[in-house]
Amino acid sequence: MHPASTDSPPRPPCRRATLVAALFGVPGLLLLLLVELEWGPLTALDKDIARTTHRWAVADPDATQASRILTDWVWDPWTMRALCAAAVLWLVARGARRLALWVAGSCLVASVVQQALKAAVDRPRPVWSDPVDSAHYAAFPSGHAMTAAVVCGLLLWLLRLHGAGPALWRTALALAVLSVAGVGLTRVWLGVHWPTDVLGGWLFGALVVVLTVTTYARGTARRDVAGA
Repeated sequence: MHPASTDSPPRPPCRRATLVAALFGVPGLLLLLLVELEWGPLTALDKDIARTTHRWAVADPDATQASRILTDWVWDPWTMRALCAAAVLWLVARGARRLALWVAGSCLVASVVQQALKAAVDRPRPVWSDPVDSAHYAAFPSGHAMTAAVVCGLLLWLLRLHGAGPALWRTALALAVLSVAGVGLTRVWLGVHWPTDVLGGWLFGALVVVLTVTTYARGTARRDVAGA
């Protein structure tokens, strides 16, 4: 991987950045509203999917055990935060302290937003007479899904900034997609989240990444102009 010059990165068009943010922000806020209002069709869909996947989970203990391992160890939020911390330390070692602070701050903001949304919505988790797993705190949005989306998105951004080659980029992209999608599926499979909890985590996580990338690029462009 060959470092790309980040002395004067091109400023992303404001219009495009706004559209991308709206792509995740608008559906996320709409979903939040519908969940808060307990909109009937959405609630019914959540319950139908959850009942089906729970039935599968009970009938397939091997897949359920594999899901527990993946969600509790491989894709656990603390595992994801550890990856982010490693990236931050790597940036500091390379002298990119501002970028390191930006990444660390984004992860912190994402955690605060996630907990604030959970407290505000206070959505109960699914309850089963024969649970295959358990979880704590409110359901919406899924912390696993949101943390994975934020960390994987930020790591992909860092690879782009530092000129990752095609092979590394494709591998990282595939692992990121697998992780973000996989952790969401395991949460529903284990019966600890409604499908819309996961969708909300993905949407708000993606929104955090978009805002992080956009504000960092604009801040860098302003610094370049001021120092010119």
